[in-house]
Amino acid sequence: MLNAGKRNVLGILIDATDYEAACDAIFRAAKTKQHLTVTALAVHGLMTGALDREHQFRLNHFDLLLPDGQPIRWVLNLLHHVGLSDRVYGPNLTMRICAGAVEKGIPLYFYGTNPETLTSLRQALEKKFPGIIIAGMEPSRFRRLTPKEKAEVAERIQSSGAGLVFVGLGCPRQETFAYEFREMLSMPILAVGAAFPFLAGLLPQAPRWMQDAGLEWLFRLVVEPRRLWRRYLFLNPAYLCLVALQALRLFRFPTDGRAPTAELLYG
Repeated sequence: MLNAGKRNVLGILIDATDYEAACDAIFRAAKTKQHLTVTALAVHGLMTGALDREHQFRLNHFDLLLPDGQPIRWVLNLLHHVGLSDRVYGPNLTMRICAGAVEKGIPLYFYGTNPETLTSLRQALEKKFPGIIIAGMEPSRFRRLTPKEKAEVAERIQSSGAGLVFVGLGCPRQETFAYEFREMLSMPILAVGAAFPFLAGLLPQAPRWMQDAGLEWLFRLVVEPRRLWRRYLFLNPAYLCLVALQALRLFRFPTDGRAPTAELLYG
């Protein structure tokens, strides 16, 4: 189990940790009914914070920012020599948590995406993890919530008996959700991105060799070009340029950010 603490990558404090340490922290929080904000960041997720000081503030107040993408892991090893042998990939983390939740009898809540995906996800999880306890599933509204709706969502999740909640709203909405709900839910909140459609079998995952080579972005670009081309055309080169500046110590990347001036209430 490796947990080398938080390390600065472009002003975002990424946890240099592995699956075992992440799962241990999540299950300890679930057992003691403590809030714990967790997200697994690839390059896109990290860059949303690096380019927006308010979102940087949100991310740097998460309990765990996990290195989802291989390029994040590589940079942690390059800049901080932490010796990470693997990334902490959101869909794989979700599977490990589901398996552990069955063993420990922890009910799970799933928030986000659409009703069709949630139906397929339930079927897939119940088939793969017999005995899994799904306390609730709730689709996204794909808009901002009113304060009344936010309170109602928190009440539904809290009163469901769930020990932790997975959030699949896409980046950066899911991180904003986790940040803004963290004091309202006495349980871990795990932002897991595309894990819902991946695990539901509705969106193909890159072959393992592409994942290991850091080419998952290319596979996803081919699968969803209209939705993702801007993300990868602009953010990937920007990431490489900024990493070079940090590696050469030509620019200092502060981690303080700026406290958000208003809630966004994404749901």
